[in-house]
Amino acid sequence: LAHKASHEGVMVAELIAGGHPHPIKPGAIAGCTYCSPQVASVGMTEEKAKAAGYEIKVGRFPFIGNGKAIALGEPEGLIKTVFDAKTGELLGAHMVGAEVTELIQGYIIGRTLETTEAELIETVFPHPTLSEAMHESVLDAYGRAIHF
Repeated sequence: LAHKASHEGVMVAELIAGGHPHPIKPGAIAGCTYCSPQVASVGMTEEKAKAAGYEIKVGRFPFIGNGKAIALGEPEGLIKTVFDAKTGELLGAHMVGAEVTELIQGYIIGRTLETTEAELIETVFPHPTLSEAMHESVLDAYGRAIHF
């Protein structure tokens, strides 16, 4: 992953210069595939979370339920979020669709900061945007999706 290698290079340069680089959190490094449709993910899949002993909640939201995706002529796609059912921590997010390699950054920040579903549910997403599908996926994990 080019973005991980680039960040590691900065860390080494900081260390050589006498700085104190922060460590990379492996579970907060995204995988991005630049194709059509785009694919992006961060953190654990459902299967890996279950294998690690987590009880999980999963949310899904299709792009066909997102007004911006429809307006762009890109209604094919899906966003899936995986949460720890006990703590609400965002364990992973997986996306297929238009511009998901850009959208994944929101979930990367969430993983880095150990964000919970409550914090994501309370976040106001701009309208109309593709990122609203991210919010809807979180809402769906807790039976609260609005637009589908």
